[in-house]
Amino acid sequence: MADDKNAKGPQDRSRVAMGEDYEVRYWTNRFGVNRDQLQDAVDAVGNDVDAIAAYLNK
Repeated sequence: MADDKNAKGPQDRSRVAMGEDYEVRYWTNRFGVNRDQLQDAVDAVGNDVDAIAAYLNK
């Protein structure tokens, strides 16, 4: 089944999909960071939400 692009949150809440604009919007709002900061976190620790939160101290 394909992702519902009208969904407001991520499909898999344990991962950040940087290739999906709606997910980037959700996670940047959730963490209070901009896209570049989120990308830096993903580059540093991977796309696991808990690891990103720890990296961003959120």
